[in-house]
Amino acid sequence: MNGNSFRMPARRLATVTAVTALAAGPAALAGSGPAHATADHGRASAVVLRTGLDVGLLDKTVHVPLTVSLNQVEAPQSARKTALTARLDGVNGGKPFSVLSAEVADAQATVTAGRAEGSTTLAHARLHVPGLPLLSLVEVRQVTAKATCEAGKAPIASASLLGSVTVLGKKVTLTPAGPTNVEVPGVGEVRLDLSQKRTTSRTAAATALRLKVSVNPLKLNVAEVEGTLTLAEATCEAPPAPARQSADPAGDIRPQGAPAKEAGLAETGGSSATPYVAGGALVLVAAGGGALALACRRRS
Repeated sequence: MNGNSFRMPARRLATVTAVTALAAGPAALAGSGPAHATADHGRASAVVLRTGLDVGLLDKTVHVPLTVSLNQVEAPQSARKTALTARLDGVNGGKPFSVLSAEVADAQATVTAGRAEGSTTLAHARLHVPGLPLLSLVEVRQVTAKATCEAGKAPIASASLLGSVTVLGKKVTLTPAGPTNVEVPGVGEVRLDLSQKRTTSRTAAATALRLKVSVNPLKLNVAEVEGTLTLAEATCEAPPAPARQSADPAGDIRPQGAPAKEAGLAETGGSSATPYVAGGALVLVAAGGGALALACRRRS
């Protein structure tokens, strides 16, 4: 009676201890792994018109910054704008002044988990600056810019100019080889750079047309305009490439030393659960040995 009542708890204790060790091992392993942060998305932007001009009024006694951004959009949240006219107040005797008019002025930025893209299109557009109310600074038929960045791939930047370009009333031919200078006596000078593109391992940027302006109509110093203008610009930054999953190293384990047939040993395999099974077996052996020793003492 006494011997049976002693042995049963010992066996139960050994069993509970082994089960606890086997259950706790994988749980501890799972809890100790590194935390994985959510992957960042890419970025994209697009703008139809951006100006950085300084307007000097009344022989430069008054300076008015002419800073306009038409249809500027940025993502990670996809966005699109299609406004057709940009206006400026304060440089035309208190009346609104139209900087840009166009039939199409579209800017779009889109970002997904694996792709970022910015694009813009400007068609049948006329750009004006103060001091030249009747003469367009530049007229374009159509300009486009596009930047595409895809995870794990080389970014792409493209820009195009369709049709002729008119600068200060003159039709000009632009080439990607270098800037084009247009000078009109008594009016001013404009320098144009066509289709600028830049790419890196993860980013791209494209500009269809960039102008450097210096205008002083008839040298009257009524409205002198200097600065830069950008038509149709798009940029992007690629999302991070997905991490590659490495193969399970346990599947590639091979026996080391002499071949099994020469050493007289059987080839063994292993898995991630092997240490816990072995640990559980050791606990069972130790607990059983202790129970047996106590039982022998009891009988003696």
